[in-house]
Amino acid sequence: MREIQASKIKDAVAQLCIQTNILISPDIKAAMEAARQKEEGLARNVLDNLLENADIAKKENMPICQDTGMVVVFIEIGQDCHVVGGSIADAVNAGVALGYEQGYLRKSVVGCPLARENTKNNTPAVIHYEIVEGDGLKICVSPKGFGSENMSGLKMLKPSDGAQGVEDFVLQVVRNADSNPCPPIIVGVGIGGTMEKSALIAKKTFLREVGSVNPNPQLAKMEADLLSKINATGIGPGGLGGITTALAVYIDTYATHIAGLPVAVNIGCHVTRHGEISL
Repeated sequence: MREIQASKIKDAVAQLCIQTNILISPDIKAAMEAARQKEEGLARNVLDNLLENADIAKKENMPICQDTGMVVVFIEIGQDCHVVGGSIADAVNAGVALGYEQGYLRKSVVGCPLARENTKNNTPAVIHYEIVEGDGLKICVSPKGFGSENMSGLKMLKPSDGAQGVEDFVLQVVRNADSNPCPPIIVGVGIGGTMEKSALIAKKTFLREVGSVNPNPQLAKMEADLLSKINATGIGPGGLGGITTALAVYIDTYATHIAGLPVAVNIGCHVTRHGEISL
């Protein structure tokens, strides 16, 4: 049995909160630079501005966006790993509070969604746990801004709607989002499971690297087809027109009931933040 101090989790989460809010991931930056070469006019200018903003954030050690998000954390913990000195949840939330204070990051979380009173330290985080084999502990931190989160959608399709119904719904969500999620966007799609499972797997697809190919040939083709159709909408960078509305479409699936076809579409903005560390 391997032991990990809760304080190490707190420090790792704090570090990731700051890092992911300041630095754009290399794969996303490369995708934006590649998109810039294909655009012209206003669309290219928008991408130039977004890339310049990313460079300034890195140089000045400042958040890349004023919406520093609600922190979503994915934890993979080995069944032979034991956290000591406190609970995982408390350590994660202490890390979020520390990171948002030390990084001078905007605190955007309210405790009760109806009373709307700010918690003043950006906690609590949304934490998803997965128990795996071994004694490792991997933490993925993904601050999620709500300009993009608010544009997401979920629908309980009928099995007879099939792949075409899924595609139609994804395109509907993207068209309705229009310029609101700061395109070029990343589109995560979860198919199957139950209502909440489809939303979770859609969110988790954002941990994939831009440009990666889905190992499932059917899903890989579906991703490519959807990306082409989304970019054909003409929404473009900043919603001002162009051929780059999305940088990537990610799809994942899970088993579901014979009577169901749940589909969730999670929209990520052009910086779709995420970072991970293994302890």
